[in-house]
Amino acid sequence: MGDLMAGKTVVLTGASTGIGRAAMDKLCAEGANVVASARTASKLQAAVDEVTAAGGSAIAVPADMSDDAQVGKVIDAAASEFGGLDVLVNNAGVGYGYRAQRPDSMLPIVESPLEDWHHVMGINLDSVVFACRRALPTMIEQRSGSIINVASILGMVGHHDAHAYTTAKGAIINLTRSMAKTYGPFNVRSNVLAPGYIDTPMIAEYTDFLNAEETKAGWGCPMERTGTPEEIANTVLYLASDMSTYTNGLVMAVDGGFTAC
Repeated sequence: MGDLMAGKTVVLTGASTGIGRAAMDKLCAEGANVVASARTASKLQAAVDEVTAAGGSAIAVPADMSDDAQVGKVIDAAASEFGGLDVLVNNAGVGYGYRAQRPDSMLPIVESPLEDWHHVMGINLDSVVFACRRALPTMIEQRSGSIINVASILGMVGHHDAHAYTTAKGAIINLTRSMAKTYGPFNVRSNVLAPGYIDTPMIAEYTDFLNAEETKAGWGCPMERTGTPEEIANTVLYLASDMSTYTNGLVMAVDGGFTAC
């Protein structure tokens, strides 16, 4: 156990699996109190139980973050359970793996049904808007806070499909830059974490292909592998902690060099 986050309260969305799960481990190991949220209550509670059994401080608040009222319950839990709010990590979202539930959710714009378009935008973009709107007044009043919005490298470059996804991630990037300008004077830092291809359920159908010996050199990552959730969690910790007190408005691509090519 460390103490980089001692005494700080973090709201972390999308906490039950993948990057969010790794981030909860990392933040709690460094002393944070974590309000963990995800849509599936059973998975979320199992993750929180594992963290608390290891000595971490976390509570589970299941919520659909595309619903503003449910977002309010998550943000309010930080104050009611831990007495404040220091860090917001907007990690909830859906990607390619969501096609198992909604087959048309990752299509190009012409083929994308409007219902699916709005649904993906609600989960990936509205969730960030709702959470920031509710967290910022507290952070402005206390004149401190760190907001970490998890986007994607596909919000930085064009892509052949998943246009609702890429649009949402691109919007997150410019929203965060704008927040950095507006709320930086209040010592509220707003930054983007843009992961590349990370070995999580979101891209599980592609992981073997991306890491196979015969294909790993051809898909564009100079490091010739997918990243791990733990590697992204290390960046979450940096942006959440006092190691990054002069970091504001940054779009940090953690992608093995993919966007450098």
